[in-house]
Amino acid sequence: MKAVSWNVNGLRACLGKGFLEYFKDVDADIFAIQETKLQEGQVELELEGYEQYWNYAVKKGYSGTAVFTKISPLSVAYGIDIEEHDAEGRVITLEFENFYFVNVYVPNSQRGLTRLDYRMKWEDDFREYLIKLDGIKPVICCGDKNVAHQEIDLKNPKSNRKNAGFTDEERQKMTELLNSGFIDAFRYLYPDKKDAYTWWSYMFKAREKNVGWRIDYFIVSERLKDKIKDVEIHSHVMGSDHCPVLLDIDI
Repeated sequence: MKAVSWNVNGLRACLGKGFLEYFKDVDADIFAIQETKLQEGQVELELEGYEQYWNYAVKKGYSGTAVFTKISPLSVAYGIDIEEHDAEGRVITLEFENFYFVNVYVPNSQRGLTRLDYRMKWEDDFREYLIKLDGIKPVICCGDKNVAHQEIDLKNPKSNRKNAGFTDEERQKMTELLNSGFIDAFRYLYPDKKDAYTWWSYMFKAREKNVGWRIDYFIVSERLKDKIKDVEIHSHVMGSDHCPVLLDIDI
C-alpha cells in the first residue's frame, strides 16, 4: 500500500501549481493533505476511483485536512472528541480492516511561542488518542507535526533552538509519543540521513539552497516496523512550501 502526506498550504493555490498532475502520477492508495484553507463547497475535485473525506476549520481560510482513498474505510471520525481541539479541522481518522489511518495537522506554537502552552495540551491529548487507537489495531499517522525532532532534522539547529518547531518542549513531546509504542518511519529506515527536509521558508532562497526542516512525518505503530518497505521525501515536487512524503508499507 502506498500512502502520501502533503501540507499543501492552501489547496486552491496548489491546484494551480501542479497538484493534480502529481496526484495522478504518484497513484497512491491513500492521499492525505493538510492546511487546505478551505470551507465546504469552495473546491470541487474530480478524483476518479477515490472517496473523499474533508474536515474544515470553523475559521475561514485556516487549517483544514482531507483524505482521498481508493480503499473504502469501515468508519471515519473527525477530530479527537475534545471540543477545545476540534474546531480547527486538524484530524481525520479512517478505520480499515487491519489498521487506523490518522491524518493530522498539528498546531503551530507561533512566533514568540504564543501558542506553546496550548500546543503542550494538544500533544498530550493527541498522544492519548493515538495510544487508545493503537490498543485496538495498529496505527499509521501522517501529517505536518510542526516539529523537527532531532538536530539532524533541520539545517540550522543551533540558531533555531528556541524557535517554534524546535523548542525543547515540542521535541520532548515527540520523544514521548515515540516512547509510547510508535516509530518515525523515515528515521527507522534512514537513521543517519542528513539534508532530508520537507519544509523550506519562502525567504532567502531557502529551498534552492536546501535550508530546510523535516516536520512532515509518517508515525506508525512499532509492531508495523517490519512491514515498512520505504519512505520517500519528494522534495522535487513544488506547489507548496512543504513537499509530499510517501510511505510504502506491506499491510
